[in-house]
Amino acid sequence: MARYLDHLVVERGLAANTVSAYRRDLARYLQHLTATAAHVRVPRDITADHVRAFVRRIREGDAAHPALSARSSARVLAAVRGAHAFWVTESSVDTDVASRVSPPMPPQRLPKAIGVTEVENLLAAPDPDTPAGLRARAFLELLYATGARISEAVALDVDDLAGLHDEDLALIRVTGKGAKQRLVPVGSFAVAALDRYLIRARPELARHGRGSPAVFLNARGTRISRQTAWNMVKDAARTIHQEERITPHTLRHSFATHLLEGGADLRVVQELLGHASLATTQIYTRVSVESLREVYATSHPRAR
Repeated sequence: MARYLDHLVVERGLAANTVSAYRRDLARYLQHLTATAAHVRVPRDITADHVRAFVRRIREGDAAHPALSARSSARVLAAVRGAHAFWVTESSVDTDVASRVSPPMPPQRLPKAIGVTEVENLLAAPDPDTPAGLRARAFLELLYATGARISEAVALDVDDLAGLHDEDLALIRVTGKGAKQRLVPVGSFAVAALDRYLIRARPELARHGRGSPAVFLNARGTRISRQTAWNMVKDAARTIHQEERITPHTLRHSFATHLLEGGADLRVVQELLGHASLATTQIYTRVSVESLREVYATSHPRAR
C-alpha cells in the first residue's frame, strides 16, 4: 500500500490533502479485510465480493464509523479501485477485481445558481474604502468572471496575472486539480476590481509580510486561507441578506449557468471550468432547461 501512496505523490502529483484522504480510506479498507476475511493475506486473495462487502459496510456504517453517503462512498471506492489498478500494473495481481464493482449512485442535485441582478448585488456588497473590502470585491469579481474554484483563486500568484492587460483579451493562468493549468479570460469589471485592489490595497497588506507572491493577502501579508476566502463570500451574502442561498461555490455555478444561457458552447464551458469530463459540465445544461421551463410556465399565455 505504501508503494501506491508514493506513486500518487511522485507519479501523479496529487495534493497532500488528497493523498491523506486516500491513506485514510485505504486504511479502513485493510481494517475491514482483516476483520471480515481472515484468509486474505495478499492482494491476490481479494475478490470482487470482498470489495462489494466493503462498500456495503461503509454505506451502512458500524460502531466506529457513521454511514457514508453515496458520494462519500464513491470517493472511498475510487481509492480502493486505484490501489487495485496499481497492483495490476505492479504485477501483484492478474485481474483488477475492484473494476467490476460499481460505485453507489448519488442523487443528482442541480447546482444552485443565482440571477444576474443578485450577482451584481453580491459583488457590490464589500466596502470599497478599506483594503479588506477592495480585496473582497476583487476576489468575488474574479470568481464570477472566471468560474474559478475557491482553492484556485486562493492559490493565484501575481505572476499568474501577467496577461491581465493584454490588448486582445485579458487572461489569467489558473492551476486546477492535478496541477493542471488553464488560461481563463477575465472581463473588464473584474480587471478593474483587481487593478483597484492591486494598486490601493495589496501594497498595504504586503507591508506586513515578507514578499509573498500571492495575489490575495491577509492582514499579516501572507496568502489568505480558504477559510478567509469562504468568509469573504459569506460576509457579502450576509450583507445582502442571502447567506442561506449563497455558498462559496455559488459564483462558479452562476458563471457556468449564465454562459450556457447566453449561448456558450458546452465544451468551451468545460474548458473554462477545468472539468476533466464533459459529463460533469453537462449538469449545467439541466439548470438552463429548468430555467427555460420556469420562464415558459410563467410567461406564455397558453402555458398556465
